[in-house]
Formats: sequence, C-alpha cells, structure tokens
Amino acid sequence: MPLNNGSAMKPLVFQKGKYRARLTRQVGDIRAAQHLRFRAFVNPDGEGCDEDAFDSTCTQVLIEEADSGTLVGCFRLLALESGKVIPESYSAQFYNLSALENYPGRMVEMGRFCILPGLRDPEILRVAWAVMTRLVDCEGFEMMFGCSSFAGIDAAPYRVAFTQLKQHHIAPKRWRPRQKAKEVVHFAGNYDCQAEKRRAMRVMPPLLRTYLLMGGWVSDHAVVDRGLRTMHVFTGLEVKSVPQGRAQVLRAVARQ
Repeated sequence: MPLNNGSAMKPLVFQKGKYRARLTRQVGDIRAAQHLRFRAFVNPDGEGCDEDAFDSTCTQVLIEEADSGTLVGCFRLLALESGKVIPESYSAQFYNLSALENYPGRMVEMGRFCILPGLRDPEILRVAWAVMTRLVDCEGFEMMFGCSSFAGIDAAPYRVAFTQLKQHHIAPKRWRPRQKAKEVVHFAGNYDCQAEKRRAMRVMPPLLRTYLLMGGWVSDHAVVDRGLRTMHVFTGLEVKSVPQGRAQVLRAVARQ
C-alpha cells in the first residue's frame, strides 16, 4: 500500500519558453494527468484514465502550454524521508528494494512520466528536469529513483539497449534491486562496437537516457508490465554523483 502521509512539497511554478510546469494535488489536475497517462501508455485516442492508489499521496507535476493551458506532459512525485519507507513506494511492487532500505538520506520517487502522444519537443523534458533540479535543491533530496519504461512488451527491439545497461550501468551492489516480479527480461549480451553503443542510446527512452548521462544506474533486469504494455527498469540516481558540469547546466536552466 502507498504511504498514507505522503508529504506535500513546497508550491512551485516554473516557466521556460512556451511551457509552464506546476505542482498540484487538486482533484481536477490529478484527473487530467490520469487521462494523459492513459493516452500515453494505453491508447493514444482513448478517453480512459490510468489511475491507482498512489495518485492520492503523490504530488503531480503538470507541464502545460503557457498560452493555451494544454497539458503536454506530466509526472508524479513521492517524497520519502529515508530508505526505511521505500517498501511503500510504487517501484517496490515490482522490485525487491531491501538493499535501499539502508539509504539514510531523503529520497524522491519520480513516476508515470509521459508526454502527449505525437508531440516531439525536447524542451518538455528540459522543463521536467529543471523542475526536478529546483525540487532537489529546495527539498534536500539525496536520491531520485523510479521506473523507466520501454514501450511495448517485446524485448527484441531493445536487446542492444539492455546489453548497454548490463555492461555499463548496473546499480552498485550496496543498492542493487533484486528480482520480485514473476515476468522479467534478464539483461544479457556483450559488444565493444561504438556503432552498437550509439544505437543502444538511440533506442533508450529519453528519460532513462538523461538519467544515465547524469550518472544514474539501473536494475539488472526489466519487468514486463502487461497492464500498461511496457517493460520498465528500476532507475536510481544519487544527487552527489551528478557530474559538476552537468549539475551547473541544470541549475542554470532551473534559474531561468
């Protein structure tokens, strides 16, 4: 079950270019996010809602066109005071996170990130990371984590990406998630070809690619989620591990 006392975060509104992001727990905003998630994860032309019990305890982040108010992206956040309560996170339904229960610092789970189907504007992801940068600094989060999703449940198109993750981005042993879900894809394979590495990064989900560029790490397997027709990997990032140059760039964008 999710936390009953998910802590609220400080109010925040951020605008960059034509997009505005804001934190909310309002019922109407939650419903709008659930509808966008349904279109992104289930049916791009559908009118349903992707919802679960975690929506009532999470803070929603809505990214909208500033002029029209059109919702173009969203994600949700769950603040945890330490690893002791990580079993109550969304990700803990799919991964054995007992190693992370020893993490002493404040954590935040970022989940259900999605963009309006058919919209391919990298500025939306930049706005999302600007918001996260501000929150990390304001709230004192020391680790970010969540599930990074690959579209579909066929692993074949992503073998090269899974190989890249296996060889270069598996979580350190002290924090490594273990298998809990029944249906998983274990990472396998080896290569040294630069062309293959570039191809691997091209098929990575943009959010995961950004995590990795900042020093993030992943579980050693992907979980098959037939309900949302995705495969996802647990993804973690210790804030102190972000390269200084990249942190400076993120903060510069977040101050705009």
